[in-house]
Amino acid sequence: MSMPGTSPFPLNDDAAHQSRGVFLHTGWRSAGTWVWSRFRALDSVTAFYEPLSNVIADLKLADLAALKPTFNSGHPALNAPYFAEYRPFMREGARGVPGYRRRFSIDRFGDTPDMEFPALHAYLHELTVRTLDAGKMPVFKFCRSSGRLPWLKQAFPAALHVAVMRNPASQFASGWLLQQEWRNTFFVAAPLRVLGLNRREPIVKAVIDACEVRLPDDSSASEDAYAAVCEQYARTIEGAHAYRAFIALWALCALRIANAADIVLDIDRLGNEPAYAAESAAGFAARSGVTPRFDDARDLVDELKRTPARIAGIDGWSMRTVHNAVVKFIEAHVASPQSEQSAQSAHTPDVAALVREKLALAAAISEPWR
Repeated sequence: MSMPGTSPFPLNDDAAHQSRGVFLHTGWRSAGTWVWSRFRALDSVTAFYEPLSNVIADLKLADLAALKPTFNSGHPALNAPYFAEYRPFMREGARGVPGYRRRFSIDRFGDTPDMEFPALHAYLHELTVRTLDAGKMPVFKFCRSSGRLPWLKQAFPAALHVAVMRNPASQFASGWLLQQEWRNTFFVAAPLRVLGLNRREPIVKAVIDACEVRLPDDSSASEDAYAAVCEQYARTIEGAHAYRAFIALWALCALRIANAADIVLDIDRLGNEPAYAAESAAGFAARSGVTPRFDDARDLVDELKRTPARIAGIDGWSMRTVHNAVVKFIEAHVASPQSEQSAQSAHTPDVAALVREKLALAAAISEPWR
């Protein structure tokens, strides 16, 4: 038991930036919000929602209460608004959370940290340290961090870096249905935006070429202007091209996961394998000291398989070609078991195999789509 007034998760005395905590690296529509909610339910945890979201820039204290799940979001019911944990960091009458910058909201895929990363590091470090000082375990749920996962792993080496992974057909369908049924283009436009703003990175260009992605042309515009271009483009994009953009980003994130994640949490298994759910919770307990409950996970794969007719505007058979391209891309860029890079990351061969498994599951799920 820790002494009163002390943190149960002290900082490393040798390096002030090294802290204990959990970084959840998730993707849009990956069920990452549900995973985050399992940590948020724990008294010993302060769980921050989307610390890199552009919403943070304009957030006001008066806004917090209104930011709750909508009926069509698919998110779990929450006992507090999404961003409630930021309240102690905010100032009355001011917008945003101190330290946040708008450019944090676009993921990056460079080999080395960019010019914004010191500011990003300082921002997350402040959230971490103040949470630890309050005697809580900081948990961060990201949707915009997978490209920067290696950077964050190096900057926060004492944190547990967890990648949440879902098969690409299910993940894509979740966003595609929101556009198809509710005219919400955000999740179709998001991969286009991230790929377009990173297209000068060699690894991003490689996956764009491999998956034959068609991006909007106006990449010379400002980031906000290009985001608007992508939103407009997403309104009329053909389903097959939307999927190619989505899975290209999915493949890039899988590549980063292979070389930097400490744990991979398989969303597809949580809902139909009670033993896996129990093992995952035990793994978190052993690695972080907190034990989220996963025993009430929904079987998202079965739910989607039972309603294939809901997916319109995309031919499932056409997706097999791009799946093969992703396999070749991953095999070409994941470090081999004999390499020095792989020696530093025992997860590389497991994640490469997991990618092939996820693509096989995606093919089975999408086959009935017409």
